[in-house]
Amino acid sequence: MASLVSPQDQYVTEFNENYETTCWGCGLHVMIPSCATVFKCGWCGAITDQSKKESDQKFFRWRRLRDQCFISVVIIFMLFVLCGGVWAVYPVVFSISFLWGTLHIIITAILAILTFSSFSLAAFRCAGTPPNILWGSYPTVGKGDLENYSFCHYCSKPKSPRAHHCRSCRKCILDMDHHCPFIGNCVGAANHRSFVAFLMSAVLSTTYVAVMATHAGLHVWPPWSFSLESSKGLSGTYLGLRIVGEISAALLTSALRLSARGLVLVYLFISSVSLLIGLSVLLWQQLSYIYQGQTYLSQLSSQGDKEEKKDCQNLVRFFGFQYSLARFLPIFGVTRKKHVKLNNHVL
Repeated sequence: MASLVSPQDQYVTEFNENYETTCWGCGLHVMIPSCATVFKCGWCGAITDQSKKESDQKFFRWRRLRDQCFISVVIIFMLFVLCGGVWAVYPVVFSISFLWGTLHIIITAILAILTFSSFSLAAFRCAGTPPNILWGSYPTVGKGDLENYSFCHYCSKPKSPRAHHCRSCRKCILDMDHHCPFIGNCVGAANHRSFVAFLMSAVLSTTYVAVMATHAGLHVWPPWSFSLESSKGLSGTYLGLRIVGEISAALLTSALRLSARGLVLVYLFISSVSLLIGLSVLLWQQLSYIYQGQTYLSQLSSQGDKEEKKDCQNLVRFFGFQYSLARFLPIFGVTRKKHVKLNNHVL
């Protein structure tokens, strides 16, 4: 190390000598200043961060146990809503008409299949691992083959710019959005669509449960009444408060006479409305990130950087509609091609 002193001896600037190190990506020797902890290889493009050291997986078992508990609770709750809803609602529905009851059984079966299948795909499918790539030696690594790749000290292998290491899953996830304990899995490139489909089907299912629980609850709720004799002589705010108090007391009194079916309906209504609010917010957040062409983690890491292009085509590509409607209309497509060729011939 050497130091440079200004003529006025007021400022001292220190500079470090260069030293030789090895790029993890291609194995070539590079010269960098000793003060540099992060450098990029000029040949393969790999990024080396010498300040990061290999870390142990602390609390990994506790994270996995937490995820397993959450998955068990979610599955038990969904089964309870399905079985309890059928037991509590459908006697009331079939009492109206057999055709009406059959229609609601079909709707219930469709929503249940969609919700359970999308949940299974999101929870038990691999979230998406980065593809294997050659690294470590110069002859096999070409110029720019590891552009902006970094080295994951947890997995001990290259990590692409689109990947993020999850300590709960103990592996790198491609296009990772977040780790969701309720599905016990990361949301990444391979299961992101299934996760959004699960949110959509869950929102539809909770809406349906809330509506049907309200409909059945109105049929099984015990009769109740209230009196406004004690509110005579009151007006304005005091009259409104007295009316609300009388109605609340009458409802609570009648609720004490509810049957087991009625109590299940009340629980289904409260839980479904609560979940509907939370799931709707989460679904809106996910769709907004997809519209922006980002994930939750990429949005956090790109704060202050150039924003991605916001376009509805991001939603179209995400859900797999890669082709325009004209592709599925061959007659229109052939006619249009002939019309273009004819115009070109005339010109």
